[in-house]
Amino acid sequence: MSKPYTIRPVEEDDFSAWLPLWEGYNAFYGRSGSTALSMYIIQTTWQRFFDAYEPVHALVAEQDGNLLGLAHYLFHRSTIQIEPSCYLQDLFTDESARGQGVGRALIEAVYRAAESAGCRRVYWHTHETNATAMQLYDNVAEKSGFVVYRKSLA
Repeated sequence: MSKPYTIRPVEEDDFSAWLPLWEGYNAFYGRSGSTALSMYIIQTTWQRFFDAYEPVHALVAEQDGNLLGLAHYLFHRSTIQIEPSCYLQDLFTDESARGQGVGRALIEAVYRAAESAGCRRVYWHTHETNATAMQLYDNVAEKSGFVVYRKSLA
């Protein structure tokens, strides 16, 4: 049986432990090498987690001083309800910690944070090839049926 882990808000001292998780997440989605995020984007994202005026938040899973996973989420307004919505933008568990409930615990912590903020829903999307994660997602949420479209403007 593995030792328990803790889900907590990210702290400023976590940067060096958070960064490999963030890079692993981005590599999973093809943002590495020549398509990697710039350090400016990484640093700006990191700073937003600690800016009280930003709606962007971060949680980490920690065990024995090591970070096992991350969840980034943000609150935003909606045109179909008064209460804010919560978008779970990034979720990643280190490969060594997969299958231990870390992803589920991070999602449930986001649910609690969203509920505390008065949100009526939490939503996210994933790539259609992310079958392993979708096995979890199918157990903790319902598919919306929506398809995501996007256009890069820069």
